[in-house]
Amino acid sequence: MKTTKKYIGKNIFIGFLLGILVNAIGSVLYILLFSKYSLKTTIEVALEENVMGNIIGLGALLNLLLFFFFLKKNRYYRARGVIMATIIAAFLILIAKFN
Repeated sequence: MKTTKKYIGKNIFIGFLLGILVNAIGSVLYILLFSKYSLKTTIEVALEENVMGNIIGLGALLNLLLFFFFLKKNRYYRARGVIMATIIAAFLILIAKFN
């Protein structure tokens, strides 16, 4: 297996992008499945009522599946990228909670 800096950086970046994408998809899926309002209305209400952090957190649960998928396929650097995306999501949740 190649372990050059370019290879490592590329795979961490791919994992990071996929982690952000899966988090966004998870958040949208949560809204579509459990909200009786439209996506736009739910996001507006979530921002007004200061619960957007909760929605982001629930969306981040899908990152667990992606993380373990990458571990199973021995894509450790991509799994690191997913962890980085999850940490960024955690910081966004903190900002949303205290803002």
